[in-house]
Amino acid sequence: MTRDRTLALVLATVAFAVNFWAWGLLSPLAPVYRDLLGLTPIQVSVMVAVPVIVGSLGRIPLGVLTDRYGGRRMFAAVSFLGVIPVVFLAFATDYWALLAGGLALGVTGASFAIGIPFVNAWYPPGQRGLALGIFGMGNIGTAVAGFVAPPIAERWGRPAAFLTVAAALTLIGLAFLLLGRDASGTPAVAEPFGARFAAAARLRATWELA
Repeated sequence: MTRDRTLALVLATVAFAVNFWAWGLLSPLAPVYRDLLGLTPIQVSVMVAVPVIVGSLGRIPLGVLTDRYGGRRMFAAVSFLGVIPVVFLAFATDYWALLAGGLALGVTGASFAIGIPFVNAWYPPGQRGLALGIFGMGNIGTAVAGFVAPPIAERWGRPAAFLTVAAALTLIGLAFLLLGRDASGTPAVAEPFGARFAAAARLRATWELA
């Protein structure tokens, strides 16, 4: 059991970090796009903000879907889905394409809502704080984006910075499908998605925390 818990925690933390790496790609590359497309400061700010906003709000539906389908399926699905906007952005050459790609990229930022219940289910109450703290280290993904994306773009070209992340997302998605599993006894929620989403949306705390 301890080995299974550790594997689940490692997979979740790495998946969280890789998804946040993808989520944070546009910000460190903003100067490149500013110079390439002649963007104004407002346009740059909007471009950077779009995936952040979508990722924050997307945690509500992804949390509901995780309750229903489990963290294993959802982490794999979000990682694979994240490949699409990342590859799209690798070859985007105009501002509106960047906004569209950033909109879709926001799903990777919502991965936080998958990992919390997934990790929580594997650990007893007395160990959950430590486990969730370790999982939270996946936030380092945004820092990785900041440190890694610009040098890669400068040396091998802008598409390479995105395609590197696309490969990482694919690998962690496959790892979750092949090695990951949900904690035994995790109850599946049968209540319809719409009803659960509406119930969460009615809570003031939902929007404050999002």
